[in-house]
Amino acid sequence: MDDAHVKKPDAGAPAWVLTFADLMSLLLAFFVLLFSFSEMDKQKFKELSGSMKDAFGVQREVPAFKPPIGTSMIARDFTPGTVRPTAENQVRQEAMREMTDFVSVEADDQMLDDLEKVKAHLQLEISEGLVEVENDGNKVIIIRIRERGSFPSGKSDLSPGFDAVIVKFGNVLDDISGQIVVAGHTDNRPIHTDRFYSNWDLSSARAATVIRSIVERSGQSPARFRVAGYADTRPIADNKTVEGRARNRRVEIFMLRGATQDPVMGGVVGEFETSMGEN
Repeated sequence: MDDAHVKKPDAGAPAWVLTFADLMSLLLAFFVLLFSFSEMDKQKFKELSGSMKDAFGVQREVPAFKPPIGTSMIARDFTPGTVRPTAENQVRQEAMREMTDFVSVEADDQMLDDLEKVKAHLQLEISEGLVEVENDGNKVIIIRIRERGSFPSGKSDLSPGFDAVIVKFGNVLDDISGQIVVAGHTDNRPIHTDRFYSNWDLSSARAATVIRSIVERSGQSPARFRVAGYADTRPIADNKTVEGRARNRRVEIFMLRGATQDPVMGGVVGEFETSMGEN
């Protein structure tokens, strides 16, 4: 008896695979649709992200759920730290500080030397009370000429015999370089004569007389000098007493030591004005 006829399967995938593929496609589309309708909780995600970073050793001082500081990536992700100077910066700063201290000490020593030079030149006049010498603590030596012995009352002409003192002033200026400002001062009693309308005129004229005498007798360059008249606006004593008014009637020579700039137009004027404000 012949074997029964056996039906051979069709070539290709079985028919149920097509149905299964359609089902998977529909499920995929369904989950994509659900995902599109969902909304991700960003706050929870940040907290989770911060916890993961802490767990894996990333140190943060600002928790992830706090608002970020600033707008840059560094400000958002890291806590600002204190800037610490490197060894190179420390060495450089200490070197600069030592150099500044050295220059300051050297300048103070030079200031004392120059001050002693001025006092040595004018020792006689200082002992007689005609001249006072001091420093303002700011690289300026002040020679204060009292009215007694230098100018007759209400006049701008030097008294006879004061020429020798002017010559000494020239010798002092030979030893010390820098710009010179000569300022005239008066007391608060008003003056009104044919020559001087006010104390402003008298104080300026006296300062100009001192400059002219120094230049003529010592040969100093006129470019070193500047004249200033302050009338009674900068007293150093009480104008209510006779002695105070006598001290206020004076001419002051400000020696701006080592200054090469014009004290009126250059950078020295700031220091000069500061020292004048203290007198």
